[in-house]
Amino acid sequence: MVAFSGGVDSSFLLAVCCRVLKGRILAVTALSQTYTPAEARCAEKTAKALGARHVFISTREWDDRHFRANPKDRCYYCKKELFGCLKMVAGTQGFGCILDGSNADDLRDYRPGAKAKAEAGVRSPLQEAGLTKEDIREASRELGLESWNKPAMPCLASRVPYGSAITKKRLLRIGKAEALVKDAFGIRGNLRVRDFWPLARIEADRKELTLLKKSESRLREMLGPLGYKNIRIEGYRMGNLNTPLVETRSRPK
Repeated sequence: MVAFSGGVDSSFLLAVCCRVLKGRILAVTALSQTYTPAEARCAEKTAKALGARHVFISTREWDDRHFRANPKDRCYYCKKELFGCLKMVAGTQGFGCILDGSNADDLRDYRPGAKAKAEAGVRSPLQEAGLTKEDIREASRELGLESWNKPAMPCLASRVPYGSAITKKRLLRIGKAEALVKDAFGIRGNLRVRDFWPLARIEADRKELTLLKKSESRLREMLGPLGYKNIRIEGYRMGNLNTPLVETRSRPK
C-alpha cells in the first residue's frame, strides 16, 4: 500500500510499484484541511493515469491539541495520525507493507515525522535506495511522468511558524493567498506564503522573484482583503522555517 499525495516522489514510487507489482497495489490519499482540494484532484488524476487502485481517507489531526498548538515536532503528531489511519486500512484490506515517498534529501532536513514513520513500520524505498529529489525528477522524466517537474507541495501547516497556533481559518487564508499569487503571475514553480500574521512572507523561485518584487504594491492590494497588512518577498528554500532547527542539530556539542 502506497501513501500517495500525488507529488513528485509518491507519483514516481507508485509508478514503479504499478510496473513491478502489477495489480497488487493500493494508493491511499489522505484528505484534511492541511492540503488543498486541487492537490486531491491531482492525486486522483495521477493514480488513474497510472492504472492504480486508489482510495481517499480522512485524517483527524485536528482532534490532537498538540498538532493545533504547532510545536517544533508538529509533524510527528500529523504523521502519527496519518500512519495510524493507513495501518487500519492496510489491516482491513490485507496489505502487509505500507510505503511512503520519503527521499534521501529528507535526511538532511528536520523531519520529526520520521519518528512516527518508524513507529508504524512504514518503509521508504526511495530513501533506502539513496535517491535524491533530483534523481527522482530525472527518473520520472525518463518514465514520461507528468509529475517530473511538479513543484514541491508540503502541507499548508508548514507555512505557519512553530509556536503559532494552527487554525482552519488560517490554513484557508494561506491557501487562498497562494492561489491568488499563482494565478495572477502565472507561477508554476515553488511558491510559499508563510503566515507571520499580519505579515505575509512570500517565497518564490529565483526566476520569478524579480517579477514579484517589481509588483510589490499589486501584491499588497491582492492580499490586503485576506487581512495581510504587510508583505515581504524573498527567495524560496526548502524547509525555510526548519533552518534554525537543522543548524542547531548539526552544531558541534
